Amino acid sequence: MPDHQVPTTLDPGAGLSESFVRLPDGRRLRTVTGGAGDGPLVLFEAGMSGPAAEWTHTQREIGTRARTLSYDRAGYGGSDDDPADRTLARIVDDLTALLDQLGETAPVVLAGHSWGGPIIRLFADRHPDRVAAMAFVDGTIAEYFTEKLVKVTALSFRVLAFAFRFTGKNLKRRIAVPKGLSPDISNDDIDILLRDYACHRAMHTGSRECAHLMAALPVMKRIQANGTPPVPTVYLQAGRVDRGMAKTRPLWNRVAGELADAAPTAEYVLVPETGHLIPQERPEAVREAIFGLLDRL
Repeated sequence: MPDHQVPTTLDPGAGLSESFVRLPDGRRLRTVTGGAGDGPLVLFEAGMSGPAAEWTHTQREIGTRARTLSYDRAGYGGSDDDPADRTLARIVDDLTALLDQLGETAPVVLAGHSWGGPIIRLFADRHPDRVAAMAFVDGTIAEYFTEKLVKVTALSFRVLAFAFRFTGKNLKRRIAVPKGLSPDISNDDIDILLRDYACHRAMHTGSRECAHLMAALPVMKRIQANGTPPVPTVYLQAGRVDRGMAKTRPLWNRVAGELADAAPTAEYVLVPETGHLIPQERPEAVREAIFGLLDRL
């Protein structure tokens, strides 16, 4: 099946379950659930161009202590496309509708990687009573983006969307995770990640989300200025300065540290020798950070 078509079903990984939720406007979102526990649901929000498969390994580990939920945003994995613009507000509308349709109205633990950071931050701004704790996994900050960077990012998505149509599995892996993956992540989980991430559809949807980044900056600045919500929170930041990040990585980490320092319920954790893809390079750091939040709750 061409990778730009919506699959009817996808293997979610060992110990995890796939299901589909229909939103009020008729679109279907694919969800992946696992785990059990009496505490709050742990919800995982992926980065830009990232499907639920970004979290497969970590979701299974967190599921040993809590109920978990990841999902493919519209246009990723097994979820329907969205005819509307994929703005930050629209994405949070979908997240809210998804939880409503599932009957998950109690406070949840939110874990957002990269672009997932602004998504969970805006959700918390809109629905503070529905948030139990937050984990920002190298969550994107407003100060990171410039018009030039957004244009470069959009171009990279278009190039990768074309390239992934014709590259084999090994080359896809080198492109998708150039610094390699943790040995803790199984080959089966790597295959699931490459299937749903290293494909034309994911890059095309990433470019659709990227198209509205500059328009989202005022909202991102406002909700950052409002400060970290008064719930247990962790800022998990990459410690490695990768190519092209000599200026932006120190800025990124400094702003995250300031946001953490300004909130009595937040902590800042630097993950040494690790790049932006913390869930793939150092999943144990994400696991311990979320377990720490659950302990605090």
